[in-house]
Amino acid sequence: MLKFDTNTARLLENVYLGSDVSRRRRASFDALLPSTGETILDLGCGNGLLTAELARAVGSTGQVTGLDPSPDMLSLAKTRCAEFGHVDLIEGPAEEMPFADNQFDKAASVQVFEYFPDTRPALRELHRVLRPGGRLVIGDIHWDSLCWHSDQPARMSSMIDIWDGHLADRCIPATLPPSLRECGFEPERVVPVVICDTTLRPDGLAMMTIRLAESYAVQTEQVPEDAAAAWVQEQFDLAKQGRFFFSITHFVWIAHKT
Repeated sequence: MLKFDTNTARLLENVYLGSDVSRRRRASFDALLPSTGETILDLGCGNGLLTAELARAVGSTGQVTGLDPSPDMLSLAKTRCAEFGHVDLIEGPAEEMPFADNQFDKAASVQVFEYFPDTRPALRELHRVLRPGGRLVIGDIHWDSLCWHSDQPARMSSMIDIWDGHLADRCIPATLPPSLRECGFEPERVVPVVICDTTLRPDGLAMMTIRLAESYAVQTEQVPEDAAAAWVQEQFDLAKQGRFFFSITHFVWIAHKT
């Protein structure tokens, strides 16, 4: 699994403010339909960007709670949400939430479920803490939608296979609906968010994936450092030549507690 330590948190902080990830976050925000006075759970809140946006939407009469297992990510979230007296940020696992039954009106989770070997424990907890009819929004990437150009396709395929090791499930958007139903939710609809980069922008999802995949491959000792660097350099060279291409689709599922 990918470790969300201080260095990873810094990298994500920059890219999460960029246009690609902002669009994904906005898709979840719009799907959640936050309203004044609501209580909302941000599961896997990370650095608190969505948490802060939800806090503004529900106002001081509402309450937003962020839950995340990473103290490094929560440290960023606490700084970002310091101005909001109606935000709680709590360290803890999704499988055992420290909340009362029927506590929240709505819940959102962005790119978290792909890290769960079994999504059902977290979904059962969400069902427990949401009120009857409560709205649930889960956004994750379907990694089978990845299109990534390379003049060395065998090496690219190998790097992608290695990168897959940081996930528990690379196809969450496709496998989620049956689990939702099993755990007491009714899926309503899914919204695709396509990310396509042909210029390798510094704040883009492609740049983040390159840097994280390089680091993960070296840290897990599956690729020598010079080989990983060569893979990265090819992508920068392709970008300089106007031949860079990276595309992937993020899907936002909307469901409600039955």
